[in-house]
Amino acid sequence: MADAVLDRLTASNMFDLRGVVAVVTGGGTGIGLMITTTLVANGATVYIIGPKQVDLDRIANVYNEAAEQTKRPGRMYGIEGDIRLKSEASRLADEVGKRERHVTVLFNNAGIAVGGFKRPGPDATAEDFRAALFDAVSEEDFDNSMHTNAIGPYWLTFAFLPLLEKWKENPAGLRFAPQIIMTSSMNGWTKDPATSGYTFPYLYSKSAIGHATASLAHELLPLGIRVNGIAPGLFVTEMSYPGTADALGQSHPRSDMQPEFETPLQPSGTNKDMGALVLFLVSNWFVDGETVLIDGGTLLRHPSSY
Repeated sequence: MADAVLDRLTASNMFDLRGVVAVVTGGGTGIGLMITTTLVANGATVYIIGPKQVDLDRIANVYNEAAEQTKRPGRMYGIEGDIRLKSEASRLADEVGKRERHVTVLFNNAGIAVGGFKRPGPDATAEDFRAALFDAVSEEDFDNSMHTNAIGPYWLTFAFLPLLEKWKENPAGLRFAPQIIMTSSMNGWTKDPATSGYTFPYLYSKSAIGHATASLAHELLPLGIRVNGIAPGLFVTEMSYPGTADALGQSHPRSDMQPEFETPLQPSGTNKDMGALVLFLVSNWFVDGETVLIDGGTLLRHPSSY
């Protein structure tokens, strides 16, 4: 019947996430919090992973109280962990497995941006470039960037595979396919480091996770577990605007914090923009191995390989 077709295609049915279990690394701040709050608002149970339990509990309590007051079924729970480490990936999967029989979607979202440099002027010599991009960048910054932004997601992907596979045994699993979603960046494809805040450790790590998304999707085809990615441009977060987050974890840029590149469509992305993409990826069965660029048209103005 036509009315049944229309009912099935309503937003309230397509994006009803009740029964969905999600894990979001870095889910208590920045883009991770945009992902988490979208999932909770639409009924999902979400485990947010971050470095400090007290911070995770604080933000979870804020939104759980709001969800309870408005009679929304979604909830978030914090689990402290260092997502850079293989041993921690196993422990975190075990911790979630003690509480849930399965996981619907793993968001490998946590990221850092360190190792910035000041671009040499137009008359710079090779020595100037060495001083700016070699001497000023530490090995620790490169190691932390690669392990947090690219290597950690590899460990977590495989540590959580058994819980993702178990989702297919759940009758409600027929509504949503098990999936891993990577947070890359437009800076995985840009040729202009200005869009990254001038940090090659960040550029390298996001390039790595961007390529890994398609490679892992290919490898996991036999399991029926999809791997997709999100490549954000400028969003207002603690990473892009340090020290501006309020009690709700929402950042607010100051007038003295202007990026050195243009976002053509609007000043920056919002939690609604990110939330709409998250709902699309979680609910869609027909996309695999893709990274969705959500950059407000930035790479249309800046050279890239996207």
